[in-house]
Amino acid sequence: MSEAVEAPVPVSRSKYKSSGAPKSEVPGFELPKMEIPAAFRELAEKSVSQAKESYEKMKSATEQATDVLEDTYATATKGVSEYGLKLIEVARENANSAFDFATQLMSVKSFSEAVELSTAHSRKQYEAVTAQAKKLAAMAQKVAVETAEPVREGLGKVFKVS
Repeated sequence: MSEAVEAPVPVSRSKYKSSGAPKSEVPGFELPKMEIPAAFRELAEKSVSQAKESYEKMKSATEQATDVLEDTYATATKGVSEYGLKLIEVARENANSAFDFATQLMSVKSFSEAVELSTAHSRKQYEAVTAQAKKLAAMAQKVAVETAEPVREGLGKVFKVS
């Protein structure tokens, strides 16, 4: 049939110490000899081998996923920083435009001139804000794509189903 291995399992004698009590010994005994069939041993070895292999694959996948996420975080940070700078630039342009309008409004001589100036300023600001919103939306979309695409591709490669 198959070969078997005898495995005696000795139990060591331990000395237990209690506080102030005399030392006592626990009597030792040996477990009966057991025969482990070769089929079980082979099955155990295969299981351990497969577990090690699975662990290595998961470890590798996790490391790759971590690298992808670190790169993505760096890309997102850069994009958000650029977006923030663009927002500051837009706010500065709008503030300067408002101060220019206020300065021009101080020098008007009639109500009709004030209405004309206000209308022209409103039209100019509407066009400027529309253009700024388009630029900011395009920038936000670019940042989102630059951030999400590597994650999708990287994690797709890492966790692909074999």
